[in-house]
Amino acid sequence: MNVPKTYPILYSLRNCPYAMRGRIAIYKAKQPVSLRDLVLTNKPAEMLASSPKGTVPILVLPKQPGSTTEIVLEESLELMLWALSQSDPDDLLHSEQPPALPNMLGEIARFDVGFKQCLEQYKCAKRYHESTLSDCRQQCEVFIQELEQRLEQHAFLWSDKESLLDIALLPFIRQFARIERQWYLQAPYPKVRQWLNRYLQSVMFTKIMTKYPLWLDNREDLLFPE
Repeated sequence: MNVPKTYPILYSLRNCPYAMRGRIAIYKAKQPVSLRDLVLTNKPAEMLASSPKGTVPILVLPKQPGSTTEIVLEESLELMLWALSQSDPDDLLHSEQPPALPNMLGEIARFDVGFKQCLEQYKCAKRYHESTLSDCRQQCEVFIQELEQRLEQHAFLWSDKESLLDIALLPFIRQFARIERQWYLQAPYPKVRQWLNRYLQSVMFTKIMTKYPLWLDNREDLLFPE
């Protein structure tokens, strides 16, 4: 597909939770980009030229008239905020409640540091059959219990309306649910399961998890969302 050069270029990895975040926000914003799927063992030189650190997602914005430099967004949350600043039809930023956004960003930062660290330890304990598996899971559960309590109060994590907090945490809660699947299905977190299933069974999730040809195989840019 010949995607217009005026579209931002998104370098993405299908199963990376951070890249998943970016695709969700772009989908929700209905903000078309030129998608370049990759694998981390074979990074495009074009991507590394734009962002030498070589992690995804990376969004390269078109050069503005008269400018010789390109703007590169290298952090998933930065990318999400950019997409939703272009268009936010579902009001995920809760623009009618100005204090909501900084408070949501604070919660996301807390989960990105605390929960992510616990999640990585939990994944490693499961992978290597370590005796600390239960302890690692319990450390994650501190955060999951908090989400369960939130969802007992309203339909989504911030309020009865979907928000940035929901789509930012979704990929990591999905990872948690997959580590010990049978345990998770019987765990005392029915609201979290309901919330997660609502996303996993949605058209949105099917679209953002579509498996595309790797960009380096044919260097053909794909329009996302279609």
